[in-house]
Amino acid sequence: MTRDVHVLMAHGSGGVLSHELIRDVFVRQLGNQTLDGLEDAALLALDGSAGGNWAMTTDSFVVKPLFFPGGDIGKLAVCGTVNDLAMRGAQPRYLTVGFILEEGLALAELERIVASMAAAACEAGAQIVAGDTKVVERGSGDGVFINTAGLGRAPEGVDVSAANARPGDLVLLSGAVGDHGLAIMTRREGLRFDTPLESDCAPLNGLVAEMLAVCPELHVLRDPTRGGLATALNELAEASRVEIMVREADIPVHPAVAAAGELLGLDPLYVANEGKLIAIAPASCAEALLAAMRAHPYGREAAIIGRVIAGHPGRVVLETELGTRRLLDMLSGEQLPRIC
Repeated sequence: MTRDVHVLMAHGSGGVLSHELIRDVFVRQLGNQTLDGLEDAALLALDGSAGGNWAMTTDSFVVKPLFFPGGDIGKLAVCGTVNDLAMRGAQPRYLTVGFILEEGLALAELERIVASMAAAACEAGAQIVAGDTKVVERGSGDGVFINTAGLGRAPEGVDVSAANARPGDLVLLSGAVGDHGLAIMTRREGLRFDTPLESDCAPLNGLVAEMLAVCPELHVLRDPTRGGLATALNELAEASRVEIMVREADIPVHPAVAAAGELLGLDPLYVANEGKLIAIAPASCAEALLAAMRAHPYGREAAIIGRVIAGHPGRVVLETELGTRRLLDMLSGEQLPRIC
């Protein structure tokens, strides 16, 4: 990153510019042994704690519109925070919430958002234990922005990290991709389809617990949010210094999502998800892991989509439905702003 540029919307896309911003500004100034791993949540060995590590994360939510098919900014804030903890194998315990409210927001809408947060936290088994509220002038925000922090406990012996993928591992996906981003985009653009698009927003900690029960040696978990499946796979390949091969034919995409993506010129592989996860596990437990995922409500469409090889470190290759192969790069530029 050059030093004379301004922040662009693309810096929030989760793609190449987001990674440059994190590396060249935040990690350069704030970097330490914990932060430098760039995991979804930090594992902390707190003094006096026993029986596992504590996981901590933080997130902010600026979605537009505030309400969308399948959820709203409140549900999204809780699920996004819970899922970041779950991607380190942790079960959420405590959340904090900060609200930045714009003057003129209807109190009925705010109450609806808060009720949605309460329901999502209850489903995840977490408590919201602290919060803060600020109000800004009319025109200074889009109704409400939400910031969260989360604290959870990872079971003793569980070692889930973006850097743990090994050649020979298989890559699993918990379900169809692209639902969340395209549900928001079509609502924003006022588009209607015969099959309604709905966000997949959901807390995944229960699914993760079932997965760890059958495969405690699970290597990697990652939820493909901003930048979608393609960007998340690139992050994992880079963190683990491995090559990942995935098969296009095995990646589930709902027909309505594929149609909306074609209409809008968007590739579902780069569209955000809020209720899906990528798992990388030893081949020896992959079938048991797949069965456990499919037995859970949030993993019914789970599939094995690829494998890890000792090829070119940091590279992701897509085997297309035509039988050819192409590089699956990280998202470049701005695709879907303000979706999470």
